Amino acid sequence: MNLALTYSTNREKLETLVRDLKLSVSGDISISIHKVDLSSPSEIASLLNDIKQQHTQSVGILVANAGYGKRIVNICDIELDQFEHTFNVNLRAPFLLVKGLVNSMQAERWGRIIFISSIAASGGGINGCRGFLSAPSKSSETLLTITIDYAASKGGLTGMMKNLASRLAQYNISVNDVSPAMIENTGIIPSAAFVPEVVHTIPLGRLGDPSEVANVVTMFTKTGYVTGQSVVAGGGLR
Repeated sequence: MNLALTYSTNREKLETLVRDLKLSVSGDISISIHKVDLSSPSEIASLLNDIKQQHTQSVGILVANAGYGKRIVNICDIELDQFEHTFNVNLRAPFLLVKGLVNSMQAERWGRIIFISSIAASGGGINGCRGFLSAPSKSSETLLTITIDYAASKGGLTGMMKNLASRLAQYNISVNDVSPAMIENTGIIPSAAFVPEVVHTIPLGRLGDPSEVANVVTMFTKTGYVTGQSVVAGGGLR
């Protein structure tokens, strides 16, 4: 098994993941680590070249999971460079990654492309929480909302997924996305205590765990008959 993992700033966490993977996976596994700024087309090109040089096999599974978002309530306060950076990371980077890898998948007549989108793509989840929520670790109130540029970029990602799925099905390449909502142990929501007034609005009555999002990704890698689908991992939120 060959696995290429990327990071932007936190190499230590990625190295911990690599150690855990090597202990948990049976058989030979070759893992490479790559530092990349996915807002940079040149760094994405270098990443793809490095992966090609370090691994003897072509990439058969792409999980594009990098994301960027900044909480700005008023559209008039969103600067153009902020808007462009959000789109560059959330939408342009997955486009460039697919563009750089799809030819080899078509040649092999097999592939799995999985995007990490968001419930915000359809205007739900955090994007739909309008109002101030108290944060126990802060003296001031924190507005938990996702900006228009983030929602638009994720909506574009889901649209691109559906278009690609229809075009690549003939090559036995499936294209899907996972749209998480209210997942704890993340940079957005550290724990349920951070959003106490939101948890009770989730039909399941709890936040999701990152492993539950990973389970959906794993399903997509193993189930080639599912394509063009966006699965909301949101505890019943719509």
